[in-house]
Amino acid sequence: MIQEAIKCYLQKQKQDYLSPKAVLFDMDGVLYDSMRFHAQAWYETAINHQLQAVKEDFYMFEGRTGESTINELYQRTFQRDATDQEKQDIYDKKAMLFNKYNDGKAMTGAAEVLKQAKSHGLQTLVVTGSGQHSLINKLEHTYPGYFTREKMVTAFDVKYGKPHPEPYLMGLEKAGVKANEAFVVENAPMGVEAGVAAGIFTIAVNTGPLPDKVLLDAGADLLYPDMTNLANDWDNIMKYISVGAGSACP
Repeated sequence: MIQEAIKCYLQKQKQDYLSPKAVLFDMDGVLYDSMRFHAQAWYETAINHQLQAVKEDFYMFEGRTGESTINELYQRTFQRDATDQEKQDIYDKKAMLFNKYNDGKAMTGAAEVLKQAKSHGLQTLVVTGSGQHSLINKLEHTYPGYFTREKMVTAFDVKYGKPHPEPYLMGLEKAGVKANEAFVVENAPMGVEAGVAAGIFTIAVNTGPLPDKVLLDAGADLLYPDMTNLANDWDNIMKYISVGAGSACP
């Protein structure tokens, strides 16, 4: 399965080899078990502002910047973008609720994945659509020795959020590597789309309520049910990276 995934990636992206030197991690739903709190906070805020939404929307929207999410809801409900004041008001209320609900729990298995990446000499960076200071500022404490602010891409750094490739292209630039010299680890369909659009081998971990098919349809090269399973398979992934494009992928 891993061998086939690598062959398909190389053919799809027209690359001769995969030689990872860095791993670009999404944050919510990958490093923190926080997406359920984001979804709840977004949903409550949307309903309180008479915006059309169901909770599942926010798992599908994950990876967008806050501004983009708010505009999406305003277009759906009122057929217009939100004003700057509306965006500020809604995002502030959403952030307040998120901070109230969030327990700051690290994602099970994430520390093991980071340890595996480091043991193979790979850089570790964060590429998130979040602007939530409460988590961004905590990363270095939760995972000491793995992340620095200089090697993070957040909502404050980009013009276009996921699914646009800009966040992951910026991550490659910060890592000083090419697309075929990195992995992306994502849990959201828009994040997977962004990683694939940036030309990077994209590993999905389905830590939320969406069907696996949503992540596979978004273009994930590999799919795992959680971070623990990814950690347990990391050595196998690294073993197969020297595989060339070879025969056509299935």
